[in-house]
Amino acid sequence: MGDVHFRNQHAIGSYIVDFCAPRRKLIIELDGGQHLEQEDYDEARTEFLESRGYKVLRFWNNDVMKNTDSVLTVIWDSLQEDHKIQ
Repeated sequence: MGDVHFRNQHAIGSYIVDFCAPRRKLIIELDGGQHLEQEDYDEARTEFLESRGYKVLRFWNNDVMKNTDSVLTVIWDSLQEDHKIQ
């Protein structure tokens, strides 16, 4: 992703996010089936992270495995949009 550095399993507050680009304030979460049963928790978690200035992108594990190029395009586009704003 160009010069963007991502950390995996990065702690923010009491949460641990899957991938984070701290300098760009971007979080990428990979969701499996368990997330269907914890929508309220995920929503509260996302609200907390967004209140700290982060943008959260969520992808289903299945999409990451079967549509990798599409997922990477969404991430890249998000990084480009955010970079234009700054």
